[in-house]
Amino acid sequence: IISIFGTRPEAIKMGPVIKELEKYDIVESVICLTGQHREMLQQVLEAFHITPDYNLDIMKEKQDLFSITIDILERLKSVLEKECPDIILVHGDTTTSFVAGLAGFYMKIPVGHVEAGLRTYNVCSPYPEEFNRQAIDIFSDFYFAPTQEAKRNLIQEGKIEKNIYVTGNTVIDAMQHTVRANYNHPELEWVGDDKLIFITAHRRENLGQPMHNMFRAIRRVLDEHQDCKAVYPIHMNPIVRKAADEELGGCDRIHIIEPIEVFDCHNFE
Repeated sequence: IISIFGTRPEAIKMGPVIKELEKYDIVESVICLTGQHREMLQQVLEAFHITPDYNLDIMKEKQDLFSITIDILERLKSVLEKECPDIILVHGDTTTSFVAGLAGFYMKIPVGHVEAGLRTYNVCSPYPEEFNRQAIDIFSDFYFAPTQEAKRNLIQEGKIEKNIYVTGNTVIDAMQHTVRANYNHPELEWVGDDKLIFITAHRRENLGQPMHNMFRAIRRVLDEHQDCKAVYPIHMNPIVRKAADEELGGCDRIHIIEPIEVFDCHNFE
């Protein structure tokens, strides 16, 4: 079984799956990173003590959907030819998952989709994730749905019911590995007894004016509610950072900090 992922969210949700696969002698678990994310992804690998077998290392400055798609497809071919896996596991709705699943389809390797069946049925929202998740489920052989609703979506689309498994959301399994009752952090000490707004905002469909609107709304909430403070571990994307600086800079009740490890993120929440 080869697990292919490349972003921080994928790694968080695939971490518990990979740790489970390690328990079985019958399974040879191979891990392939695409490198769609780099620094943020490494934090998660360290948290789960995961060592990849392959790293396609595709990340480059100003990468876009074209370069991500082309680079993964070209570099993954040789890995799959060498490993000849029985199953490819992909997660969710990233470009990495779509392209890895497509590569499996091209090479006639069965694909298992973890977190299958999520839908908005608006192919442009979220963009490009809704297209990716629908496309992955077209060429998948096994569907690991997080909810009964996701299973119903798959059945309505004509997927074979016996190939659908309702597993729950693996991020809950991830938090069982990371949440600590006695956790503390300097930012939580700064928040004190105030209400905490913990911000995560970086999705592609929010770039531009939607992100500016979001940040303005957060700032208005802070201006109107003196018992609230916000902590924002900001994404590496320079577009996100520019918008945050323009809209949130200078507010003494919001701390914009560098990305934190998944262990810290889960305990903040």
